[in-house]
Amino acid sequence: MELVTSTPEGAELMRSRYLIRSLASVSFVVGAQFACSATGTSAEYRSPAGVDYVAMPDTAGAVARAQSALAADPQNVDSLIQLGLAQSGVREYREAIATFTRAIAIAPQNPILYRWRGHRYLSIRELDSARADLERGLALDPTVYGCWYHLGIVKYVTGDYDGAADAFAHALPLAPDSGERAGSIDWSWMSLSRAGRAAEAQAVLDQHPDSLPEGYGYTQRIRLYRREISPDEVLTPADTDGVQIATLSYGLGNWYLVRGDTARAREWFERSVQQSDGWPAFGFIASEVELRRLR
Repeated sequence: MELVTSTPEGAELMRSRYLIRSLASVSFVVGAQFACSATGTSAEYRSPAGVDYVAMPDTAGAVARAQSALAADPQNVDSLIQLGLAQSGVREYREAIATFTRAIAIAPQNPILYRWRGHRYLSIRELDSARADLERGLALDPTVYGCWYHLGIVKYVTGDYDGAADAFAHALPLAPDSGERAGSIDWSWMSLSRAGRAAEAQAVLDQHPDSLPEGYGYTQRIRLYRREISPDEVLTPADTDGVQIATLSYGLGNWYLVRGDTARAREWFERSVQQSDGWPAFGFIASEVELRRLR
């Protein structure tokens, strides 16, 4: 899972399988490194600075195994989901979008497919497409946690903080585990704070005092919001992963921005995007947006 974007794959896949079995039969239609992957993958995403980010090699063979399984039954939606997830695992996001599009052609009423494709559109910064997919998923099933959560991210990075707060308010009670709950609490606090609703932001922290997973980026950020740690304690020597650094750096930058310290905020947003292997992180995506606004 992505650290800033952890997903309840098990629960949603179970729901997906149930929906797939209930669908009527319809016709079949279709790392973070600076160097290309072993298969010569083209750029997955080009940053505002003109940097091309590409997929990672399928060194563990997950994509190859999923492709082999799908070849035995090309119209099996569950196998298409597994391939899309494997492609996402090596950051083949455009390839995953194509895979989920194939699945949607077979099962257009399956909300989980829109959840997964919407998330991948978000990864490559195609925000209008991401929003459309996630809203379509919710129109089909308003209880899909991943649709609410990722719709909240889309609304947040596009500056609709009230809309983001509403999305995370829907996501929070649906969160399947402590990690997902931490993510929803964190983004709820940030959305409400940026919307100028400080009392409500504090209330979210007060209403959810439960234990949070250790070593988790959102846990550190929430501890900062709760004044349990200082800004200097958010990033630790153990934080070497690019996604983790991008996540923590964005949280610090936003924390300073909410307090009116634009200079310190900019420093942390810049640090977030300096981690080339953290480019799929929501903190990286949000930092890109913040830096454009600050310019």
